Amino acid sequence: MKKILLFSAFLLTGAAVAGGGSSVPRGNTIAAIVANDPNFSTLLSAVQAAGLVETLNSAGPFTVFAPTNAAFAKIPSEQLNAILNDREQLRSLLLYHVVPGRVTAAQVVNLSSARTANGSDVRISRMNGNVMINDARVTRTDIRASNGIIHVVDSVIQP
Repeated sequence: MKKILLFSAFLLTGAAVAGGGSSVPRGNTIAAIVANDPNFSTLLSAVQAAGLVETLNSAGPFTVFAPTNAAFAKIPSEQLNAILNDREQLRSLLLYHVVPGRVTAAQVVNLSSARTANGSDVRISRMNGNVMINDARVTRTDIRASNGIIHVVDSVIQP
């Protein structure tokens, strides 16, 4: 976990120095909500490293299945560092967490899959009273943003 946090701090520092869309978003966009919630600091670092801040700050609407810091901590540090250091792989992974359109929890439970912004589908199921996105459990729903909605997941979902 320390490696992840140190790497996240490095990414945040590097992004702040580099400029170009790296400032902390303001308002009630998806990007701003993620930027202002300490539970999403690793996600924020990844979004910044992938150059997706402006995307998640734009008009949308988007539905984001947002992994927490604890979700990122489940990935072995070597694998996570490899992903974080490969901008295209990172962009693809992050866009796999984004579904175009605003999909509420009430709508999600009626779906069996959804097409993500990276062009692949996520599997949606119900298991033991929980909604699952692939193998990730949805732990919080319907965090409303001006450009979409966030559902929190307990694991990083992978294609």
